[in-house]
Amino acid sequence: MNQSTARKTSAATNNNRDDRPHVLTLPLEDQQADREPHSYERWLIAKLLRMAGSPPVRFQLWNDEFIEPEEGEARFTLRLTDPKALFTLVTNPNLAFGDLYSAGRLKVDGDLTDLMEALYRSVHKARQKWPKWLETLWRNHNPRPTGVTEAKENIHHHYDLGNEFYRLWLDQAEMQYTCAYYEKQDLTLEQAQLAKLEHVCRKLRLKPGMTVVEAGCGWGGLARYMARNYGVKVHSYNISREQLAYAREEAQRQQLDHLIDYVEDDYRNITGQYDAFVSIGMLEHVGKENFQALSDLIRRSLKPNGLALLHSIGRNRPMLMNAWIEKRIFPGAYPPSISEFMSICEHGGFSVLDVENLRLHYAQTLSHWMERFRNSKDKVTEMYDEHFARAWEMYLAGSTAAFRAGSLQLFQVVFTHGENNELPQTRQDIYTFPAAPEAR
Repeated sequence: MNQSTARKTSAATNNNRDDRPHVLTLPLEDQQADREPHSYERWLIAKLLRMAGSPPVRFQLWNDEFIEPEEGEARFTLRLTDPKALFTLVTNPNLAFGDLYSAGRLKVDGDLTDLMEALYRSVHKARQKWPKWLETLWRNHNPRPTGVTEAKENIHHHYDLGNEFYRLWLDQAEMQYTCAYYEKQDLTLEQAQLAKLEHVCRKLRLKPGMTVVEAGCGWGGLARYMARNYGVKVHSYNISREQLAYAREEAQRQQLDHLIDYVEDDYRNITGQYDAFVSIGMLEHVGKENFQALSDLIRRSLKPNGLALLHSIGRNRPMLMNAWIEKRIFPGAYPPSISEFMSICEHGGFSVLDVENLRLHYAQTLSHWMERFRNSKDKVTEMYDEHFARAWEMYLAGSTAAFRAGSLQLFQVVFTHGENNELPQTRQDIYTFPAAPEAR
């Protein structure tokens, strides 16, 4: 069996599993409608629009009838292909919107990202007036457990989809699947991702001969950058076999494997002491019930004068992850609020040295990912199927919109032991010259 056939067979097998992003409850062809809408269905749509804060959206029903918004002009049209799609949407839009779009039973006329941003902003204002029963009905559920066994399953669901898939739309420099750093608006994705890696290294004040431990290394780009540009010894932990295979191959190709140890193990099993502790984009998968244990781990892993940096998607206040994202894309995900983030520092007796919010940098990163993903959408469809491709398009569009609307944040926090006095007086050294290599 060749690789392409194997992927398609795997995708077809996974269609029977309810935790896959391209799952359909019922086939699209079984959902076609051959009747006129009932009056109560028109009423449900009008009610749904009011509960959503009257966004600039019209509905087109399965018989091509339009339901216009009560206030203002519509900028977007949502087409429902069948009555069951309407009832599914009304029952819980947080879960159903993504499922219906993935299945092709809800179609969008207008830019998908702009639509999602308009919906987020509208719903954010409207939900303050929702009755409690509606909050309960349209609830997001608690994230799945993130224990050692569950974490491996969660990571496998998202990150082991195949390196070829991610290579289609991530940067070609270091395969970074986290927020880039746009010092200037016109940076390419590759330039901005390298700038992010440099920005992190400067915040950690890395010097040749230091030791660094990394919790959750992705495809290993940060470890290679630290070893190559700062001459440090890196121990990087990850539980994704697909990512580690790529990371080890690249480290060997770049002749950096003598400085990097990519460890296939859970971050909770980190041992030893290091000059720096870093984690980029893993805290979202830790689960807040494990924050105290993570704090203890960092405290025992960090040398007395060491620095730690955590980089994570977050919230302005505690909130559950969107039900569709948690169920279909990122199982176990929970972006912490800034207060929940700080509990890690408070529990370990750490001093917080620097907090930076890169929210709009992430929106720009996602825009670059979306452009590349759409350019490769036919290839993605060939590798998996149409439902998978639509699901990931929805995920990238919704994420971009959430950062633009302020529903999501990106926190980068630097801290150290509370008794450490070997600290820089200012941040001036971080900004002496541009972080992006092409701009220096």
